[in-house]
Amino acid sequence: MTTSLRSVPSRRSRFALDIALEVQRQGTLKFFESTWRRYGDLARLQIGPQAIFLAVHPDHVRRINVDQRDIYGKYASYEDVRRLLLGDGLVGSNGALWRRQRKLMAPFFTPRAVETYLPIIVEDGAWFRERWDAAARRGEPLDMLTEMSVLTASIILKSMFSTEATDTIDWVKGAVETMIGFVSSRQMNPLHAPLWVPTPRNRAYLEARTRVHDYIQGIIRQRRAQPPDSWPNDLLSRLMQARDDETGEPMSDSLLRDESITIFFAGHETTARTLAFLWYALAEHPDVAARLHTEIDTVLRDDAPTLDHLKQLPYTLQVIKETLRLYPAAPMYARDAAAPDIIDGVPVPVGARMIVMPYLTHRHPDFWPDPLRFDPDRWRPEQEAARHRYAYHPFAAGQRICIGNNFSLFESHLLVAMLARHFVLRRAPGHTPQLWMDGTLGSRNGLPMLVARR
Repeated sequence: MTTSLRSVPSRRSRFALDIALEVQRQGTLKFFESTWRRYGDLARLQIGPQAIFLAVHPDHVRRINVDQRDIYGKYASYEDVRRLLLGDGLVGSNGALWRRQRKLMAPFFTPRAVETYLPIIVEDGAWFRERWDAAARRGEPLDMLTEMSVLTASIILKSMFSTEATDTIDWVKGAVETMIGFVSSRQMNPLHAPLWVPTPRNRAYLEARTRVHDYIQGIIRQRRAQPPDSWPNDLLSRLMQARDDETGEPMSDSLLRDESITIFFAGHETTARTLAFLWYALAEHPDVAARLHTEIDTVLRDDAPTLDHLKQLPYTLQVIKETLRLYPAAPMYARDAAAPDIIDGVPVPVGARMIVMPYLTHRHPDFWPDPLRFDPDRWRPEQEAARHRYAYHPFAAGQRICIGNNFSLFESHLLVAMLARHFVLRRAPGHTPQLWMDGTLGSRNGLPMLVARR
């Protein structure tokens, strides 16, 4: 990084509403993509007193997430997320609390630890095979965003709480998604009614939050009333039994609740979006699908996948990684500057909001030849090793990389192996998805696809 100061292209507006209306009209992805193409890899948006920087270059990604990680945190940008959705959960916390929680929870998300959830993932994959068999017979399109959301919600709730009841899974999924949509809408639109105003949207959010909090707190109370050796062997029990190395203290019940919601959000919503767009990518690239099917057929035959099988499915994992490149489930994330900095010679003031966009970094032509081409061969070991380390960051980067990244990749690997062994999906006739960001990546007009038996 150079130390000589310089200015960067800047777009200024006196009122946040001007930008908000444009974002609403274009969509978040198109707005920031047009900003990048017009102003370059580091651009400044000045909205009244608020400085916002769009950071796309991998060097800038490294600067924000690694080199100056103590400067950039989740402060004002995450206030609504903390207050309305995740509380003091790992995604939104900072400082000593974040460090304590990360240390307590890290052992439960290592590659070896997440392998213990294989039976749950395989069981639900078999359930979906039956579900898709019926859909194939009916010949009706299924919305993949919805389908994958149902599947990953079931897996995370069983892994987290040992929840088996389908109706419980359905309403918890719906309630958390209501909360996510509410928070995302408030972040994108500065004009919203205060929470105490009884608008239909506010009432729906408050009802959803109350139900989710009561449900999780009820499970915790039930377990507290029983001897620990009778608790089910799920993630909640492990979190309840975890102790701080220094103090010997467990997590409080409120922290257990907040971390449970955080894990559900991170382990359900994002993985569902990845899988949905993977099926779309395979439908659009039959040559890729053919190689994937050949690999899976050769390795699995008619067996349920095991850990040994996954090691023999490298191309399947390459397809998942390439899906995360072109269709990152979290297309952008923010960091707030707690102290002044200089990025590539550009002064960054205290309080500046840094918008870091995997969606754009993953399309940068200097690091990805023919960047819009879906090409899993980019993930051959020699190509991956030669690439700029921070040209790819679908789970963020540095010390705040998503703690659930191993779970997401493991779950995706298993489910793709199971379902692609038996089905081929095609885009519904006449439908072209409209990429859209509403907290996570989605399609404004859904993602309907036809399921057929292979």
